[in-house]
Amino acid sequence: MHELQYSSPTSVDEALEMLGESSRDPRVLAGGTDLLIQLRSGARHARLLVDVKRIPEMNVLHADARTGLRLGGAVPCALVGEHPAARELYPGLVEAAELIGSTQIQNRATVAGNLCNGSPAADTTPALLALDATCTIAGPSRRREIAASELVTAPGRTVLAANDLLVEIRVAAPARGSADAYQRLIPRSEMDIAVVGVGASVTVDADGTCTAARIALGAVGPRAFLAEDAAASLVGTKVDEAALVEAGRLASEAAQPISDKRGTAEYRREVAGVLTRRVVAEAARRGRERI
Repeated sequence: MHELQYSSPTSVDEALEMLGESSRDPRVLAGGTDLLIQLRSGARHARLLVDVKRIPEMNVLHADARTGLRLGGAVPCALVGEHPAARELYPGLVEAAELIGSTQIQNRATVAGNLCNGSPAADTTPALLALDATCTIAGPSRRREIAASELVTAPGRTVLAANDLLVEIRVAAPARGSADAYQRLIPRSEMDIAVVGVGASVTVDADGTCTAARIALGAVGPRAFLAEDAAASLVGTKVDEAALVEAGRLASEAAQPISDKRGTAEYRREVAGVLTRRVVAEAARRGRERI
């Protein structure tokens, strides 16, 4: 047994200083809904918890049709779901945020924490990838921007160093005719981990032709990833049934799931295609309403 210390800094610089104390094995505490369980089970270890919820910069939540979305690293999922502009502009991301655990969990869990936990089955990660989100990372000497698609490298692993901090997630304002959607399959009706999760963003022009698309798959590989061929197949189509079937087929081919007690690899591949068709259709429908 060892002593576990707790600190609650009020600035990013103060938090970075604490995270630099390697002898204390510090860990960032945003919502703690994953971290505390991992500490209790022994999957992770820490001597210092650095609670970032009192840092004003990390509690920013701003969304509008001109400047896009700014989502601080300490903003809980519940606030994202309650934000009127976020719900209107980024319904897919909101759908993902509202699927994380119970209402009580959503009041603590953060979108940034869900991403940084590095789970292949995280709900918000495919939604963020579909939106081409970027992450502002603060380190001891500089800040840098990286794509959300590059942050997770393997299950439970990210590009973040021990003394790095994800300060903010940014998403561009949706273009005219552009919208997103997210869906997952779980064995139970709620509060479960995705067997497959799919996020999509689709842009259509005035006559309903797809001009751009992004499709991200979760829980069918060691990390969430973009199904680039499936998305490319939609461009130039009316996102009709034939186009949806082809995108679903290519998404199934791109999936590289494992078999476990939650489902076989074959089943997950099939579900990836089905959900891709549904999510793309919904994103396109929403996009047409924004023409």
